[in-house]
Amino acid sequence: MSDLQLQSSKIGFMQGRLSSLVDGKIQAFPWDDWRLEFAEADTLGIRIMEWTLDQENLRSNPMMTERGREEIKLLCQKFNLSIPSLTGDCFMQSPFWKAKDKDKSALEEDFISIISSCEKLGIKFIVVPLVDNGSIKNDQHLNSLFSFFNRIDNILRENSVNIIFESDYEPLKLKDFIDNLDPKFYGINYDIGNSAALGFNPIEEFLAYGDRIMNVHVKDRPLGGTTVPLGEGDANLALVFKLLKEYSYEGNYILQTARSSSGKHSLVLEGYKNQVINWLLENR
Repeated sequence: MSDLQLQSSKIGFMQGRLSSLVDGKIQAFPWDDWRLEFAEADTLGIRIMEWTLDQENLRSNPMMTERGREEIKLLCQKFNLSIPSLTGDCFMQSPFWKAKDKDKSALEEDFISIISSCEKLGIKFIVVPLVDNGSIKNDQHLNSLFSFFNRIDNILRENSVNIIFESDYEPLKLKDFIDNLDPKFYGINYDIGNSAALGFNPIEEFLAYGDRIMNVHVKDRPLGGTTVPLGEGDANLALVFKLLKEYSYEGNYILQTARSSSGKHSLVLEGYKNQVINWLLENR
């Protein structure tokens, strides 16, 4: 495998980025087009997809049904694509750590069902977004979160699934958070754009928890702003890719990038892919 092929093989895309926007949302499960994205990715030479899962119609999502999982496996085989990770927007939309009583129990059961479905599809990483509506705001939220994951360690072990957190905590606070969790099962999803929007210093972030990063979301955002094309925000992308190399990161780079304003989603994603390849080659 050439150096170019090796770098390219680690680049994936967030499901939905090759489909039209759903209800104007930058990210949502593409119910109408999810099957078509496999062929689109094949055309672009992208071999990795990160699945997305919303709370609405959760149990109807194809990854949550036996028939759907079989279809997903066939599509992966046909188009030489793997799905190593899942972003659980459902957890951010309806965080169990903020719920109570029956609602809390139902959401925790959903989480366990998602772990089981991931194992059946070979998905190894579940991204849990502790941002926006899922942000940890007090000790009660934090204790609820830790209590649940302490109870399901055996489930994670049996299903060979890792939980990776995306957080709005500042670097040292996130280090304290992740240090409480077993590195065999828990890690960090590093979102380049989110860190830029929060004004975090990448060097301080990597010093704090660089060795716990298991997955990377590639996007750009201005300070305090929303997603913009790569290079147009405040993310120091060249520095981040340099740091990832220095910390011997070997995981994937998932394009969670800005959408095309003209509907040319494949063309735009291909451009982003090439930008990432260039940053990777500069730091090989």
